[in-house]
Amino acid sequence: MGDLLGEDDALSAKDTLYRVLDLLLAHKQTLFDHLTQRWRDLFGVKFEVLLYDLTSTYFESDPPFPEEDKRRFAYSRDKRSDCVQVVIALIVTPEGFPLAYEVLPGNTTDKTTLRGFLQKIADQYGKADRIWVMDRGIPTEEVLAEMRESDPPIAYLVGTPKGRLSKLEGELASKPWQQVRDGIDVKLCPQEGELYVFAQSRDRIGKERSMRRRALRKLLKRLLQLRAMPNLKRDQLLLKLGAAKAEAGRAYRLVDIHLPGPRQPVNEETFHFKINRDKLRKARRAEGRYLLRSNLCGDSPAKLWELYMQLCHVEEAFKNLKGDLGLRPIYHQCEARIEAHIFVAFLAYCVQVTQRHRLQRHAPGLTPRAVIEKLSSIQMLDAWFPTTDGRWLIFARYTQPEKDHRLLLAQLNLELPPQRPPRITAKGEIANPA
Repeated sequence: MGDLLGEDDALSAKDTLYRVLDLLLAHKQTLFDHLTQRWRDLFGVKFEVLLYDLTSTYFESDPPFPEEDKRRFAYSRDKRSDCVQVVIALIVTPEGFPLAYEVLPGNTTDKTTLRGFLQKIADQYGKADRIWVMDRGIPTEEVLAEMRESDPPIAYLVGTPKGRLSKLEGELASKPWQQVRDGIDVKLCPQEGELYVFAQSRDRIGKERSMRRRALRKLLKRLLQLRAMPNLKRDQLLLKLGAAKAEAGRAYRLVDIHLPGPRQPVNEETFHFKINRDKLRKARRAEGRYLLRSNLCGDSPAKLWELYMQLCHVEEAFKNLKGDLGLRPIYHQCEARIEAHIFVAFLAYCVQVTQRHRLQRHAPGLTPRAVIEKLSSIQMLDAWFPTTDGRWLIFARYTQPEKDHRLLLAQLNLELPPQRPPRITAKGEIANPA
């Protein structure tokens, strides 16, 4: 663009783009109000169930940064703890439509974010009967109590750490299993205005057991290899154990390992290991099992299970943002540009989810990615013709759509805009494009 427009014009266009993005960011709340109304009109979307989760995205840039900058080192969901990051909190519907998002400092802990979002949604969209579905680690006991005591009460369904099972095991043992769907059984345990739902998935039990068995088998094989290595030093052994631990994941905690002393050789006497049977039995009891907690005491277990399984839609939104829509990594240095980068990614996601629902209505089986790849072969071209008086006649044209393009456009009820009229430059306005 700089070769055709000139460097000053290119910089001017870039500055104009940034100014437009800054203006949109200043009216982000108004934009989401407009989008939610459009989605109601187009698809009849109801914002009664809200899925809330957080993710992080990292930067390919070097510290230090100003103290007020949001880029921070912290636990990385992208497994890039060597990079600074920001945290992104997102609220979507089960259909994938985003209701709000916020960019937070990279060292923000999940449990400190929910109270602010509850107030934000209430201020922006009013108080209504909504159900908040979240994973464990997001709500605190204080916030859950506030949600129960709110007027009207705010409904929630949240995953609960499996460690709480030890407190409920005695009471759950006497409860009967109820089948809510094929392969899914639940036990219900009412507790002072709340309902605990202990669910087990028989398919998930088999899958998790098989995964753990493979990891353990591979870990034990690696430990035997390390013990058989000749002349292996203790320091070398520790490094190799670190790599084995990273690869084995949770299975590593199920093996008790006895390490040689600082000056001892590595052999069968000094380096030995065995599976911890008690830990293995506890791990087997937790396989494929979920403990849910809700104040929707009157709802059926089947409905609660279906609501919780919808959390996969917010995970899918993060996957699309980081994959197809290029949210990560971020190379910008200025915080305003960082906010703009994330904002553009979210606008692209809004277009993507809208297009996906249009396809479900008019072209089932097609995905937004497939449509973009198909329509990307329609290209925009500029044809330049010199005139006898030193000016240029410019035709901006798109290539004619082929038969499959026309079929797809008709299926989506879309029409290409008319070809733009030609324009002619003033004398000396632009150099020869060649």
